[in-house]
Order: sequence, then structure tokens, then C-alpha cells
Amino acid sequence: MQWSLLRPVGLVPAALALTTIAASAEGGRSTGPSEFLLVAQIVLLIAVGRGLGELMQRIGQPSVIGELLAGILLGPSLFGWIWPEAQQAIFPKTPEQKAMIDGVAQFGILLLLLLTGMETDLKLVRKIGRAAIAISIAGIVVPFACGFVLGEFLPDALLPNPQQRLVASLFMGTALSISSVKIVAVVVREMNFMRRNVGQIIVATAVIDDTIGWIIIAVIFSLASQGTLDVVSVAKAVLGTLAFLVVSFTIGRRLVFHLIRWANDTLVSTAPVITVILLLMGTMALITHLIGVHTVLGAFVAGILVGESPILTRQIDERLRGLISSFFMPVFFGLAGLNADLSVLRDPDLLMLTGLLVLIASVGKFGGAFVGGTVGGLNYRESLALASGMNARGSTEVIIATIGLSIGVLSQNLFTMIVTMAIVTTMAMPPMLRAALAELPMSRDEKERLEREEFERRGFVANLERPLLAVDDSVNATFAAHVAGLIAGMRGLPITVLHIGRRANEQEKGRDQEESHETVVKKAAEAVSDHGKADAGSVDVITRTGRAELGETIADEARKGFDLLVVGVDKVIATKDRFDRRIEDIAAEFEGPLAIVAAKGKHLKQPMPDTLNILVPVSGSGVSKRGAEVAVALAQAGSGSLRVIYVATTRDKGAQRGTSRGLSREAGILKDTSDLAARYEVEITTTLPVNRAPEAAILREIETTDVDLVVMGVDRIQADHLSFGGVANAVLRQSKASVLLVSSGEARPASAEKA
Repeated sequence: MQWSLLRPVGLVPAALALTTIAASAEGGRSTGPSEFLLVAQIVLLIAVGRGLGELMQRIGQPSVIGELLAGILLGPSLFGWIWPEAQQAIFPKTPEQKAMIDGVAQFGILLLLLLTGMETDLKLVRKIGRAAIAISIAGIVVPFACGFVLGEFLPDALLPNPQQRLVASLFMGTALSISSVKIVAVVVREMNFMRRNVGQIIVATAVIDDTIGWIIIAVIFSLASQGTLDVVSVAKAVLGTLAFLVVSFTIGRRLVFHLIRWANDTLVSTAPVITVILLLMGTMALITHLIGVHTVLGAFVAGILVGESPILTRQIDERLRGLISSFFMPVFFGLAGLNADLSVLRDPDLLMLTGLLVLIASVGKFGGAFVGGTVGGLNYRESLALASGMNARGSTEVIIATIGLSIGVLSQNLFTMIVTMAIVTTMAMPPMLRAALAELPMSRDEKERLEREEFERRGFVANLERPLLAVDDSVNATFAAHVAGLIAGMRGLPITVLHIGRRANEQEKGRDQEESHETVVKKAAEAVSDHGKADAGSVDVITRTGRAELGETIADEARKGFDLLVVGVDKVIATKDRFDRRIEDIAAEFEGPLAIVAAKGKHLKQPMPDTLNILVPVSGSGVSKRGAEVAVALAQAGSGSLRVIYVATTRDKGAQRGTSRGLSREAGILKDTSDLAARYEVEITTTLPVNRAPEAAILREIETTDVDLVVMGVDRIQADHLSFGGVANAVLRQSKASVLLVSSGEARPASAEKA
């Protein structure tokens, strides 16, 4: 184990020696800026930074600490002290060469803030509300005042421009008051406290701290650029910042969403969404620069807007995170470590001042957050955990210190002191927070909420981001649009309506149908809102008309990232055991989950019903649970009834996993479904038939009750045609009520047929 811990670091000397020899040879041949040296610097920073980052993570510390230490080890603090000639050969201080690596690092700052913004959960901040704001204000005011006072008493020798002491003091106050939301979130997530009440308060408070901190930094940047306290310039920067934020979180929110969707659905080049996001980040960074504040605020807000986009957030996060974490983070933080010369701390006075800085920063932030937590209604242990978590400065502090150094607010020595403070407070935070959070009691309400959120995390409906509705000009299509609108309206999902009617190429007819289906979807979503469901009712609907062959049309849409296809066409069944050809063509080109709608009975006359009386068969299998989820969601969206009937197939025997212990298999499955409905405050009626085949039991329940919609979770069966098994086939053909088949995305062997 010890050898495995040291293995990442063991490669460092070899890489360092090889790079030094090559850099020395290159330095002898070149007098200007060298591309070779730039690549060598990047390679060394990545190799050492990622290696030490791995080591830090294995001992319970954030990887950013390893990346910072990599720069410190490669800089004048150690490498330059042991072998100054080699260190200067690899990292020469010529302005031209330094500007090359600085350019990479500066762009890295923007990407880091973009990623930080994407991780900012505004819903969490809104949910915590006033408590988090009160705690954040107290946690900022106290350390800010401490930092400002410290700045006022700093020796002139530590200030690059003593005439701008006010700006430096404001900067010191901000540096001491801000927390690193990234480090805080990582540690809270590692301890499985992200969804706990105290964990949400800690992260939400860090988010507010971060946001306020970047706004203050933007104003200080404006002050520093003016050289004096120009009230007009400061007012312009503040008002410009406020206007920028207002426009961003109103018009900008929808604009970003539409741009992401347009790029994903229209452009055919590689990774078009990432390109658009980078352009958005750059544009917003330039806007903030033009209004007189730092570019990081624009990148941070751009990240928040991208993270708030209702589609493709997981894919975007995965693609960006890899590049930023593996390339830009070790380069930026390594370069920050290079700029910090810890050898200056051999001066007893500077060492004492650094210790005082760490003490004031820790006491100020800890005390302010603790008082804020107490005032905000937290108990002693929760306030202690909050104060421990908020004391970590981490990457945010380093970014701020780098900005201060670049704009001339901080001297080299003061920069080194702040980076040292960031490292010390960040390394102290994880063990302190772990100790404070250990064995923190959980209330009953909190336990129930966590159980519901854990279920939703693993659920189907709760994780939908983007449904697609494929319809023609039939009554069944109208009913399908109504069902899709209820599903989308529950969580405000954007939905695309694809018209595949036989007369889709007739312009006027097609346009009339498109408008009607869009209206049906919106009315259904509004009905969800009328029933008082939170975050419901507002859906964004766009309509497309299929112009090409059906299979090609579906295949073209499928690549755009839809996670559910709702199908409503005139003819669903063709022959005894076959779906209509159009249904089969659609299913063949869409690999994700399908929801096939078959309107029957009263829904043929009233395809937009006010209520739905739903029946859902459950068997304990995964697909039947998916059907139950959809049924509960539809029941919650409307004001009808929900009946649950237990059915069993031979294959489902022994398939009951996760059902309630101490009950019979059948009762346990019904109990689990009842618990699911109870989580969403949906009342259900359960039925346990005796000695009936699954299809007979379902059809019997339809005949003897007022059910008008049957929702069935089904599997695709591997065959030469589309098949969901004999039970689904029998119900679809013989039911007098409408049927909604919710299928899995992958076909299973015929021997694995499910009801």
C-alpha cells in the first residue's frame, strides 16, 4: 500500500531530469520564446501536479492541494533552491516566455470559473432561502472586517503601491472572507452529506459567498484600474454588474438554453454544444471586461446559466470536466505555486505575519460562520460543521490571489502569504469537517426527504431531461400529446413535437396539425400547474415536420439526445401479433425508452380528458417499476385515480429485490408501489387477484372498474419484429381502455419475457 502511494511521485525525478536536460539544450539554441519550453513546462506541471494530486486524494485531501504543491516544488521554493540553473532553464523569467504559459493559465481561469458556475446549484440556494443568506452575510462581514483592518496595518514594504492601500485593504478583506465552493462541495459529497440539511446549508452558503466575492472582486478590479476611489467609475461598475446579472438571469437564461438546443439539433460538426458554450463563456467574459469588471465574473455567470439549462447538462459536464481537470487545473494551480516563493518565509517577520494572516483568516471566517449559523437557527453541532466547512479557501483563494498579483494590488511576498494561507486552511478543513459531521443526528422529516431523493436519483421519470413526441394527424396523436404534456409539465421539461402524418408534406395541413399538437401539450402542462404541482406548468415546445423517409427522420432526431420517445399514430396494431409498420420503423431507429400510446374507449371522443383513471400492473421486475413510476407521475399530474394490480409471470418468481421484508412476495411488491405513490402524495387502490393469468387479471380489472388507461412497463423482446411479449400483446388487443406501453431501451432475449 505504501509503495502504491509513492508510485505516482516516483516518476517525478525521472521526468524532471529528462525535461531539465532537454530544456538546457533548447535554451542554448534559442534566444526568443520557445514552443519547446512551453510544451516542456506544461508536461512537467501536468505530470507532477496530477501525480501529487493523486497522492493527496488518497490521503483524504483535495487534488488541488497536490497541484499547488507541484508548482511550489518546481518553483524557487525547492527546485530553484536546490538547482537554480536547471529551474531557470525550464521556467525562464523572460517576459516573452512567461507570457506564453501565462496565456494558457489565464484561459484556464475562465474555464475553472465556468466549471464552478456549472456546479452552482441555484435551486439549492432558493430552497435554503433566508437562512443561507443570513449565514452567508455573517460569514462574510466578520472576516471581511478582519481582513480590511489587517490590510490597513500592513507594512508599506508588503504593498506594491502604498498609495493604493484602500484597494489593497478591500482586496485583503475579500480574500479572507471568501470560501472555495468546489473544495467544500467535494468534502461534503465525499461524506455523503450533500443532501443532508446541514450539507445543503454549507454548500448553499459557500455558493452565496463565492457569488458575492466575485462581485466584490469585480468592483475592486475597477478601483485598481482607476488608481483612486472614483465614485463615478465605481458606480458605473456596480450598476453595470447589476444590469449584467439581471439580464443574464432573465433573458440570458432562455437564450443560453435555446442556443444549446439549436447547436445540438442543427449543427453536424463534432461537439457543437461545447463550441457554443466556450463562445458564450468568452463573450460574457468580454462583456464584463467592457463594463469595467474582471472577466472571471462573466465566465462564472456563463457557467451558472449552462448548468441551469434543462437539457444535456450531464453530457456537457462530463465532456468539459475531463479537459479542465486533466489539463487546465494542473497548469493554472501549478503556475500559481511557481509564483509563490516560500523561501521568503525564512524571514522571521514574514513568517510571523503569515501565521497571523492564517490565524485572522481562520478565526474570522470560523467565528463569523458560527455566529451566522446560530442566528440562522442551526444548533451547536450544525453551526460547528458549517464554520469548519466555510474555512477552506482552496482554488478560489488562489484564483483571487493570482488576479490581485496580475493587477498590481498584491506584491510577490503578499501573494505568497495568501497562497500559504489557502493551502493551510484547505488542508485543515477536511478533517475538521469530517469530525464535526460525524454522527450528526437526523430528524424524521430529513430522513423521509432523503429516502425520496434517493429513490428519485435511481428512478426513471425523475431523471428525464428531454422527451420527443412523434405524432400524425389522428385522434390517438392528440391523446398522446396530452399524455406527453402531463409528463413534461410535471418538471417543466422542454419537448419536441415531430409530425410524421401521411400528409406532413402538405404545408397548410401540416402547419395546422403542428399548432394543435403544440397547444395540446401546453394545455396539459398548464393543467399540471393548476393542480398545484411545484415547478410545473411551464414547458418549451418546438415542432418539426418529418420530410424524409420515416426511419431516416427518427434516426436523425434520435442522435439529438432525447431520453424518451412518445409515439401516437393512427394505427398501432397491424395483424394478430404485429405492430403497424410505422411503429416498427420508429422503434428500430430509436434505442432509448419508448412510450407507445393506443387511445381507446372514451379517449377516442375526448382525447384531452380532465382526469385519468389509471391501472398499472406490477410484478416486481424492473420494467414494471418503470411503468409504476410513469403511472404515479400521470396520476400526480392529473386529478384522477390510480389502481395497482399484482401480476406474476414465471420469470418474475424470485425477482423481488428491494421489496419490503417480512411480507409475502405479492404483498411486498404492492407495499413498495404504495410507498412510491405515498412519496408523491398519490392515493392508490391495490388488487391481489387469485389464480389468474396476468393478461386475464388485467382485463378482468378493466371490465369491473372505471379504469380508462392502462400503463404497462414492458421489455423489448429480441425477435424479427417489434414485440413486448404475450401479456402486453393480449392487453393491447383486448383492452377496452386506452393503453400506454412504456418500454425499456434494450431488447431482451425471448426467454426473458416480462409482464
